[in-house]
Amino acid sequence: MSNEKLLRRSPRTNSIVVTENGEKMSGRKQSPKKNSGKELSLDKASSGKKQKEHRGKCSLIGDPVPHDEAQERWHWRYEIKSKRSKHPRLTLDDDHDEDKVVWNVECHYTQAYIEGRIINLGDCVYVKGDGAKNHIGSVLEFFKTTDKEDYFRVQWFYRAEDTVMKDAADFHDNKRLFYSTVMNDNPIDCIISKVTVVQISPRVGVKFHSTPVSDFYFDMEYSVDYSTFQTLLTDCSLKGHELLSLPFCDSRPATPSDTSMENMSTCGSYKAKLALLDLFSGCGGMSTGLCLGAKVSCVDLVTRWALDSDESACESLKLNHPETHVRNEAAEDFLELLKEWQKLCKRYAVNNVGRTHKSRSLASGVSKPNKKSSNDDDIAPGEYEVARLVDICYGKTDKRGKRGLKFKVHWKGYSTSEDSWEPIDGLSNCEDSIRDFVREGFKSKILPLPGDADVICGGPPCQGISGYNRYRNVDSPLTDERNVQIVVFMDIVQFLKPKYVLMENVVDILRFDRASFARYALSRLVHMKYQARLGTVAAGCYGLPQFRLRVFLWGAHPKEKLPQFPLPSHDVIVRYWPPPEFERNTVAYDEDQPRDDLEKATVLRDAISDLPDVSSHETREEMAYDKPPETDFQQFIRSTRNEMTGSELSGTRMINLLYDHRPYSLNEEDFARVCQIPKKKGANFRDLPGVVVGADNVARRDPTKEQVLLPSGKPLVPDFALNFEGGKSRRPYARLWWDETVSTVVTYPDLHSQAVMHPEQDRVLTIRECARLQGFPDYYRFCGTVKQR
Repeated sequence: MSNEKLLRRSPRTNSIVVTENGEKMSGRKQSPKKNSGKELSLDKASSGKKQKEHRGKCSLIGDPVPHDEAQERWHWRYEIKSKRSKHPRLTLDDDHDEDKVVWNVECHYTQAYIEGRIINLGDCVYVKGDGAKNHIGSVLEFFKTTDKEDYFRVQWFYRAEDTVMKDAADFHDNKRLFYSTVMNDNPIDCIISKVTVVQISPRVGVKFHSTPVSDFYFDMEYSVDYSTFQTLLTDCSLKGHELLSLPFCDSRPATPSDTSMENMSTCGSYKAKLALLDLFSGCGGMSTGLCLGAKVSCVDLVTRWALDSDESACESLKLNHPETHVRNEAAEDFLELLKEWQKLCKRYAVNNVGRTHKSRSLASGVSKPNKKSSNDDDIAPGEYEVARLVDICYGKTDKRGKRGLKFKVHWKGYSTSEDSWEPIDGLSNCEDSIRDFVREGFKSKILPLPGDADVICGGPPCQGISGYNRYRNVDSPLTDERNVQIVVFMDIVQFLKPKYVLMENVVDILRFDRASFARYALSRLVHMKYQARLGTVAAGCYGLPQFRLRVFLWGAHPKEKLPQFPLPSHDVIVRYWPPPEFERNTVAYDEDQPRDDLEKATVLRDAISDLPDVSSHETREEMAYDKPPETDFQQFIRSTRNEMTGSELSGTRMINLLYDHRPYSLNEEDFARVCQIPKKKGANFRDLPGVVVGADNVARRDPTKEQVLLPSGKPLVPDFALNFEGGKSRRPYARLWWDETVSTVVTYPDLHSQAVMHPEQDRVLTIRECARLQGFPDYYRFCGTVKQR
C-alpha cells in the first residue's frame, strides 16, 4: 500500500497550451497523431534548405499582414517573442514538448501556395504523416520566422481510430472526424493539399445516409482528458438539464453541508422528475446512491424499472423499492421483451391512452390477482378459461428451446398459485385479454418504451474481467457470457434512447485485453451520437471507508449537458492506480489546485465501531443498537428512510432497529484458525505457529517444528494459504484494522484469499458491516441466505 495521497492530485502534467486567441490552457499538449508534421520536420537548417528546394511548390504568397494588425490578431506569439528576446535563457513550460511554439516570428500572411493551389486561413488541409493516412487540420496562421522559414499553425481533427477508441472504432463512418483544441506549429511543406470538412449536428438514432458535399464532417469535440467526446457548444444548443447540477456531476468537491439531512429532505419542490432504469441492478446499490444524490439538488430521480438475473438480489430491491418494476431475467431476454412490447403497444393503438407510473404491485400483474370470481364455479371440470393475463416475459416457450413472448395466465376457477406461463401463440383466442393487458400495462408503464427512461445506469458483470478472477479467459474473452453483457447493455441503450447513461465497472476493464471492453463501450456511445466521458473514481475520496477504484462512463444525449465528475471531498491512502495509458482519466485535483479543505480519510473505525458485538454463529436477523453513533459517518448511515429521502414507506414503523448484522458462519476448522490469529494490526496466517517467512517474503512451514493439527486432524496452517500467490500474500486469514481504509468489498467474504476478518472479534465482517463499507444506509435490508446477501 502506497503512502502517497495522489488522489488529491492529478497525475497529469501541467504544461501550457496556447490557444488561437492567446489564452493559456492547463494540461499537456498532445497531438492527436503519432507524427503531427512537427515530427517530420528536420532541424532548422535542414528544414530551411528543404523549403528553398520546394519554394516553387510551397510558399507564402501576397503581402504580409500589417505589423500592427498581426500583433493584435496573434498578440500571444509576439509576446513570447518579446520575452525570449529580452531573456534569451528563458525556458517556456512547453519548450521540451514535441509541439513547442515557434517564437521567432517575423511576419504573418493570410495565404499560401501549395502544389498549385491557394490555401487561405481557416481552410482545412491534409498534413503529412508517417503512416498510410494523412492527418487533417484547420489552418490558423501562416508566418515567416526571422530565419526565413515558412510555418503554419494547425488545429487538429481526430479520426475515430486516432482517439482512445482505437480499433474499437472500426464500425464508425470513415468520413467522421472529431474537433479538438490541440494545435501546433509545422513547416509549411508539411501541407499536402486542401480538403473539405463541414460541421453537422449530431442526432441520436439518425443515420447519415447523405451528408453535405464534403470530404469529411465533424459533429463532436474530442479531448484526451477523461476521454471526452462532447457536443460542440453553439448558441443555445444545450438544455442544461437540472440533473447535471447534482453533486455527482459538479466539478467542485462536495462539502459536509451538501449531504446534510436538512438538504436531503426539505426540498420545497423538485426541479425535475426523471425516470431511471437500473440494469444489472444487483440489490440496487448504484441506483439507490444515484437517487439519493439527486435529492440533494432537489431532483426527483426515481428508479422505475430494474433488472437482474439474481433472484435474491431482485427480492432485496423489491423490499426496499416497492415503487420499482423489478424483473428477474437475463438482459438479452429483457431486450427482446422490450422490442415485442413496443410492437404490442403499436398493435393495440394505445397512443391516446394516458400514462402514469404505478407501484410495483402492478408490475408483476397489471391486474391484481382476484379472489375467487363469482363465476369461477361455472367452469366445467377439465375445461380451462383465461380469467386475465397478469404478467409478460420473453424466454423459452417449449422443451425444444424455442424462445418467444409469454404471458402469465390466471385461470378462471383456479387460485393464483395455479397461474402458469403460456406462449402468445397459444393464446390466439384471447385477443381481448391481451388487448386489456397491453393497454393497462402501457398506461402504468410496466415496461419502458423508447424515450421513457430518462437515465439508464448499470454495472455489467465484471467477474470475467476482474483480476480477482484467476481463471478469466485472457485469450478469448468474448467466450465468457458475462463479458458479452457490455454489448447487451449498449444494445438496450440504443433501443431506449435515454437522456443519460451511467455505466460502472472494475478498473481492470482498462487493463484486460488492452482495454478492449472500455474502448468498445465508449465507441458504442459515440457511434450512437451520444456524448461520453470516462473517469476512474475512488470511493474513498468521497467519504467511504474503502478505496474501491472504479471506472465510470457517462453518456449524454447531444442536446443535454455532459456531466462532469465530482472532485474528491476526502483524503485517502492510494492502494493502486489505473494503467499509465489512462492516467488522465483519474478523477483528481491538478497539482496546482488548492485542496486544503479536504476532510480526513474515513477509516474502518469511523464506519463500524458503534455496532454490537456478535459471534461467528449469530442467527438474529434484527437487534437493537447498544450505543449511540460515534462519528459523523455513523450518524448519517443510521438515518431513517424518511430522513434520507423525505418519504416513508406506507405501513413501516419508525423503529430504529439494526438489520442483517450477522456474518457468514465459519466451519469448524476455519473458526479454530481464526481464534488463533492475533488481535493486532497486520495479523494474518503468517502469525500462526509453524510458519516462517524467508528473505524472499515467501511463507513456508517451519521445518524445525512439528506440524500443528486441529482437533479434526487437519493442519492448523492449510496448504492453500501457503500456496496462495506463491506464498507471498498476506491476505489469507488477515484481520482488518481500525485505522485502515478497506481495499475493496467483494461479493463473498472469503477469508482464504481476502482480508475480511473483524479487527477484534473472531469472525468475518457481517452483512451489515459490509453494507456500511459500500455506503448502504442501515434501513436498507437484504433477502436470501447469509451467503446470498
